[in-house]
Amino acid sequence: MIWLLFLAADVTGFWTGQIQTRLGPQDVTFKLEQQGTKLTGKLYDDRGSSPLSEGRVVGDAVIFVVAVQEQSGNQINDTRLRYTGTLRDGVLELARDRESSTIAGNSGGVFQRSSTKQLLKLKRLY
Repeated sequence: MIWLLFLAADVTGFWTGQIQTRLGPQDVTFKLEQQGTKLTGKLYDDRGSSPLSEGRVVGDAVIFVVAVQEQSGNQINDTRLRYTGTLRDGVLELARDRESSTIAGNSGGVFQRSSTKQLLKLKRLY
């Protein structure tokens, strides 16, 4: 019997980059902590910090969710952002997709544009 060992990429550390928003580029930093295939950490941006959930690393694939509060006009929305991507040549390439968004406080629905995917390229800080 042949056993195959799939080694997960090592993404532990601080990763920084920018994401384009309707107000222009926004700096983002992720603190990632990997134990085997389990991934935890935090997102840091202009609004503060938010913990990661559902994080995992399989091979060079990285997947996690961040729950944030976003402002849209006078309304505050609770939003789930799913990040998926890969570690390639020392760069963490992620796609961010807005999974769901509800009005904070009453869980009412929020209108979402059909295409919400955004791309990020993050570099590790040492």
